[in-house]
Amino acid sequence: MSGPLWRRSAADLVAAYAAGETTPDAILAAVLGRLDAVNGAINAVIALDREGATAAAAASTARWRAGRALGPMDGVPWTIKDNILVKDLPAVWGSPLFADHVPTRDESPVARLRAAGAIILGKTNVPEFTVQGFTDNAVFGPTRNPWNLATTPGGSSGGAVAAVASGIGPLALCTDGGGSIRRPAAHAGLIGFKPSTGMIERSHGFPEILHDFEVAGPIGRTVADIDSAMAILGGASWPASAPEAGPKRILHIRSFAGAPVDPEISASVAAAAARFSELGHQVETIDAFDLAEFANDVWPVISRAGVAWLLDQYPDHAGRVGQAALDMAAGVRDASATDYLGALIAIGQAKQRFAELFEGHDLMLTPAIAALAWPIGATHPPTIDGQPVGPRGHAVFTVFANALGIPAVTLPSAPAAAGSRIGFQLCGRRGSDRALLAVAAAYEAISPPLPWPEI
Repeated sequence: MSGPLWRRSAADLVAAYAAGETTPDAILAAVLGRLDAVNGAINAVIALDREGATAAAAASTARWRAGRALGPMDGVPWTIKDNILVKDLPAVWGSPLFADHVPTRDESPVARLRAAGAIILGKTNVPEFTVQGFTDNAVFGPTRNPWNLATTPGGSSGGAVAAVASGIGPLALCTDGGGSIRRPAAHAGLIGFKPSTGMIERSHGFPEILHDFEVAGPIGRTVADIDSAMAILGGASWPASAPEAGPKRILHIRSFAGAPVDPEISASVAAAAARFSELGHQVETIDAFDLAEFANDVWPVISRAGVAWLLDQYPDHAGRVGQAALDMAAGVRDASATDYLGALIAIGQAKQRFAELFEGHDLMLTPAIAALAWPIGATHPPTIDGQPVGPRGHAVFTVFANALGIPAVTLPSAPAAAGSRIGFQLCGRRGSDRALLAVAAAYEAISPPLPWPEI
């Protein structure tokens, strides 16, 4: 194994354990050393279980030496997003409202990782209630993008991508309720996977304020690691074998409903689309696409209703919730149950339209982000390509996949001239998760290895 141990992928680690070249003890020491060196600059990990991780690494080392390893995650360090519950670690959800909350059991995806021998390092930072597209909160402060410490890694999985991009573990368990895995992964130059709704069962967690539109999923540096992670997280739901990544009919969409996209992002994603043509796929490019606009119309109703419901459960929340969450809740007070039902009906109608679209296309390819990473302290970029945009102007490409329940993966494409990371998104039919990753793996195979930021 060449290079620092903390740079190894999960697959490399398991191969090295099997060959006796290193041990989970040694890997944990390297990853913790990396965390101690960089976390102060990026503020990615906000709760560390050094003692628990050390015990887990020792147990894993003993299993590998005895030839009784539990599988492809045994001895692999993971971080867990702070809206997913981990036994005996704080679960703050980015809010003073939960500043003293310490769960007594693991949420089910975490329990599956533990049972597979994974080493749980700690929790990663999030915005309050994980409903913002940047990562900052009143409890822990902002997380910084490892590629440019003056910028945000996006949200709500900003702490997770900052950790993985910096070498604090090869994998992170996260959630995606409207792009919260895919957009930060793009901003950090990583791979982020949002599985189909229902692929990863969740229980014993925080209230589902985004209903089942929010799903759990992994962020990592290689498609192989994502696939291995999904075999654990998805359990029996995950297909036993990967399908062939034969030629696909790919619809490359440059813009949703004419919304502005940074020109460097457009050019980077167009170059990625061209590479799929080189791989033998049939790529059709269109400049504008209106079918996904329903999601950006209905999502404010759903997310605001979720926050309002949550705050209603805590009548004493005054002074313990940030203004952004209060504003979200206030924004739905004048809405009615018919507005929420109307949103659900619109989603149902969109599912029918997209079913027809997928009769003529196998995959959709879009930008994952509409704007490059913006400065710390700002909630969103105020303009994109010279046009003023609102708080979700940077996020127009992702939420439709949550509404439809379909799988989507973000892959890195060529960075901007000044170094900002860029990513594109591939989406497939519901249930085509592993077939989607097979296509992603073929693209990855002709791409250069992911670089490391200098921190």
